[in-house]
Formats: sequence, structure tokens, C-alpha cells
Amino acid sequence: MRYGTLAPRPGRPDGTAAGWPASAPPVAPAGELPPAPALPRIKVLHVITRFRAGAGGNTLLSAAGLDADRYEVWVAGVPGGDLWAQARAAGVRTVEIPGFRHTLAPGDLLVLGRLVRLIRRERFTVVHTHSAKGGFLGRVAAGLCRTPVVVHTFHGLSFHPYMSRSRRTLYRALERVTRRLAHGFLAVAPRVAQEVVEQRLAPPGRVEVVPSAVRLADIPEAFDPGARALLGVPRGTALVGTVGRVDTQKDPLAFVRMAAAIRARHPDTAFVMIGDGPLAGEVRGLAADLGVEVTLTGERPDADRLVAGLDVFVITSRYEGLGRALTEALAAARPVVATAVNGVPDLVEHGATGLLVPPADPGSAARAVGWLLDHPREAARMGRQGSLRVRAAFAPEAMCGAVDACYRGLLGLPAAARAPGGALDR
Repeated sequence: MRYGTLAPRPGRPDGTAAGWPASAPPVAPAGELPPAPALPRIKVLHVITRFRAGAGGNTLLSAAGLDADRYEVWVAGVPGGDLWAQARAAGVRTVEIPGFRHTLAPGDLLVLGRLVRLIRRERFTVVHTHSAKGGFLGRVAAGLCRTPVVVHTFHGLSFHPYMSRSRRTLYRALERVTRRLAHGFLAVAPRVAQEVVEQRLAPPGRVEVVPSAVRLADIPEAFDPGARALLGVPRGTALVGTVGRVDTQKDPLAFVRMAAAIRARHPDTAFVMIGDGPLAGEVRGLAADLGVEVTLTGERPDADRLVAGLDVFVITSRYEGLGRALTEALAAARPVVATAVNGVPDLVEHGATGLLVPPADPGSAARAVGWLLDHPREAARMGRQGSLRVRAAFAPEAMCGAVDACYRGLLGLPAAARAPGGALDR
């Protein structure tokens, strides 16, 4: 879907779209034909800041899921993180750029120079940028190199109310300056698309919404007793948990305060935070002060499975483009409570696929979780409806098909044919 109004494309009298003729079916199996020459592939470079869970996971699925016969895909970004090895194992070319950091730094000019040299040397047809720093440096480098096609994905806004006014103004200005350097824009949710248009980060009618996919095949479709056993909590104990980096954005201290409030009415409830981060020590200290036990598991590679062992999944984020862990929890049919920020209300419809609460309001979050615990039948129905919604729209194949269509459209290539089952017929 697109945020904005587009003029309809001209069509043929029979109602089909005008354009290049559809491909003809082969007349013999490929193994029986003389070998075909190798055709040149479209070189794509993804530029991302931190190549890790969240936007990094989305980018990895996009890079690894494109047709390898048509595309040669590279990823460049900040060194470090386990996704680099996964990308290489999937056949994606990787470049960890020395000096590339998450925050603005004097060395950014050197990073820009390294990106320019990489783009000029490899002569990429498409540069696809992600996140604030990667989006700015990647678009500037692509512009300096006159890259034919530049695409930017908004996984969320790079600025938010919790920044200082000067920093927020700077980030907004950088986004606006580089909007003219991109030919296409993607957003992970409709409200994210709306925000970027309202903030004049992209032109009206030019933002295409592409749901941020997750590996659905790796996620249980219902409560998983094995996941509960791995978390070490008996099945008879209600377990409320979250998944994500333990940092300011996720507001883990609000989760602890929520947990303390829940214990007042549901004393047998257990709480778990799956993840790690700079606020882990403060979480443990606040939990001790409030007399509530919150288990921190640290980072877990099986987090997408462990979420299926929860009775209620909660995110207390202050800002969130969409929330990859939230999507995984819904895929596992978990009842969810989530803060109504950015793109989250597009996925969590209050009373239908979960409950929404204001950010920085542990009391409201505690009441919402308590309602789900007191109404298990309604909670289970919300979980099932959330799972159906995610599994219908957030498959990697759907996201990669949309990205492929974006590239094809900007390059003037015909749309990929679809097989009878709906999959791309390449």
C-alpha cells in the first residue's frame, strides 16, 4: 500500500496492466536444454548502521531473500554483531566499515569516504539505506557516486521527544536534506509512513508500506511447553515477559514498576526480560527496591522461540517503529500489551489483537496485563487473531517480493510473474 494518492496506471482494454509481455513457459526442463549464458546481475548495497536485531534482522531477510539469479547483494555497516556471520552464510557479501559508529562523530567523514570508494569500485545499481546514520551517510555517498537507484527504508524516525531539542532538530534536518537523494521510500508500518510525510522526510505519495518480516517458520504457532521449560517457570504460574535490548528506548524500568503493581493483585505471577543492555544493572536494583523478582536471561539466540512460553507479552517502549519482538510474539499467538507509539497501533488493535497503553505509564500497563490474566478466554482469542494477522502479511517472501517490486519499478523492469499459489515465479 502507499501513503498518498497515485494516478492509476494506464491499462489495456481487457483490464490488464500495460507493459512488457508476460514470460512464456519453457518447452522443456532446464536439464534437457543446452546451457544458457550467465546474465549480468543487479548489484545492490544495503547500508545500515548497527547490523543487529530489529532493523538489522529486517535488512538481513531482505538481503538474503532476493532472487540470487537476479541480484548480487552486499551489506555494509558498523562492525560487530552476530548478523554478519549469518549474512555471509546466506551468500550475502559483507563490508564492516572501520570507524563506523552509531552516533555522530568526527570520523564520519572518513566513513563517508570509505563508502564512496566502495560504491565507485563495485558500481552498484541500487543503494538501499536503513536507519538514521546509515541512511544519511549511505544516501550522501550514493549521491556523490551518481548511483542509478537509491532507496531508503524508515524503520522508525531517527528523532523522538526524549532527545534534547538541539539534537532532535539536527537529526530532522539531516533527514530532510537527504530526502532528495533517494528515488524510493519504504516504511515498516502505515503510521510510520504518515509520520515521515508529516515531518517532510519524504514526499507525499512516495512512501510504500512494506511490513517488516520475521522468520515465521522458526516461531511456534501457539503456546510452547518446551519454551516454558527453558525459561524455568512451572506451567501453573502465570508468566509475563518481554524481549528486547535493555536500554532507554525500551523503558525497562517501566516494566519493573508494572511488575510490582501486578504482584499486588496477582502475587503468583512471574516476570522475565529476555535480552541484555546498559540498563540491566538498574533493572536489578529497582526490582530489589520494589520487592519484585524479575529474571533477566541476557541475550538469547532462541528468543523468537522463548516468547511462545509467555502467558502475556509486554512492550513498554517509549518509541518503536513497529517492534520485531512484538511481531514475533503475535505470530506465536501470545496476548500482548504494548505502548501506543509510532507504528505499534497499526499492528496491535486495542481489544482485537492486544491491548494498548500510554508510554511511561506502568499503572496502565499493569491494569491491562491484569485484565488479560483475569480474562484468559478473551486473551487467547486476541492472541489467535494477532497470529492470523501476522502470518498472513509478515512472511519473508511477501517482504522480499515487495522490495523486488520496488527495485523493478524504479529500474523500469516488468513485474515478476506469480505462480498459481501466489509465490513469485522467477
